[in-house]
Amino acid sequence: MKRIVLLGATGSIGRQTLDVLSKHPDEFSLVGICAGHNAKELKKIAEAFPSVEAIGLFENKEGITFSCEHVFYGEENMVQCIQHCDYDLLVNAVVGFRGLKPTLESLRKGKDVALANKESLVAGGVLVKKMLEKTNTKLYPIDSEHSAIFQCLQAGKKEEVRRLIITASGGSFRDRTREQLQNVSVEEALAHPNWNMGKRITIDSATMVNKGFEVIEAHYLFDLPYEKIDTVLHAQSLIHSMVEYNDNAIMAQLGSADMRLPIQYALMYPNRPYLKEEHPLDMTKTLSLDFKEMDYERYPMLKLAYQIGRKEGNLGACFNGADEKAVELFLDKKITFLQIEESIEKAVEAATFIANPTLEELERTDQEAREFVVQYWGLENQQKIR
Repeated sequence: MKRIVLLGATGSIGRQTLDVLSKHPDEFSLVGICAGHNAKELKKIAEAFPSVEAIGLFENKEGITFSCEHVFYGEENMVQCIQHCDYDLLVNAVVGFRGLKPTLESLRKGKDVALANKESLVAGGVLVKKMLEKTNTKLYPIDSEHSAIFQCLQAGKKEEVRRLIITASGGSFRDRTREQLQNVSVEEALAHPNWNMGKRITIDSATMVNKGFEVIEAHYLFDLPYEKIDTVLHAQSLIHSMVEYNDNAIMAQLGSADMRLPIQYALMYPNRPYLKEEHPLDMTKTLSLDFKEMDYERYPMLKLAYQIGRKEGNLGACFNGADEKAVELFLDKKITFLQIEESIEKAVEAATFIANPTLEELERTDQEAREFVVQYWGLENQQKIR
């Protein structure tokens, strides 16, 4: 039986992971769970999975009590939970930069990670890569695009891969020119045509920052140079990504929007047990599959991501930190949509480059990027920087 620690247990990926675990009680034992502030929901999870022996929570404002052996609070709750659990696989479904440290801690312990926390690789890819090599551990991707690539890579050898092809829907404004983006509203930006996602990732999809993150992630996950990682516009979002081989064969993974498929594959690789879906993909009802060449002038953040990825160092942490703060300001209607891009570009330009950063230096870069964005727009007296 595989013992699981789940970070971000009360979020979207966390809840769907719990559903997968509950469908395979003979395969998995949930031994550790962590969340940010939702103590009530975390207690329900602990009651539903009596095997839980460690709980981590950033804050417990409601004063809810837990009956399990180990309960941790504060900034270090995830790392403490990892340290006090005997487990086989960490599922990191945390959102944000704070997910990097527990990823490194799990790998340091020699435990594999099923990864949905993109910041672990965007901000800390250099450190994660070193830890993977040092401990001979593995990352199993949960994001749909990277899971698709991982599945397609089973068709051949790494040295036979010509390129990875990451598909992009184009986001909420894919049919608009840059000139038409001057005065778009928050509500318009949040109206994604294909997916129902969290606010930040929906905005990141519209700016194509999220696709830039995925390019950087793919570089570290599959150890391929950026010259072998391409992106293509695919409006229907039915093909989650593709792999082209040296013999010109292209393997594509198609599926519905159900994230339990990549979660289950990451947890049970290489096995593919039955998965019940309410609306599985029916190819007889698929009207068309359209593809367009990526326009890097229309989506400058994707172009910037390639540049940052190639340079490495601490720039990924700056890119992520500036984006997270700029998106927050946009959602609060403090800056415009196009000013998100300006925030990121200026923060990266102003950053002090560190070629081989420590974790502490990445944390400082992340904080400095957030502070820069707030100060750049003169909002110091209106924003709590976090």
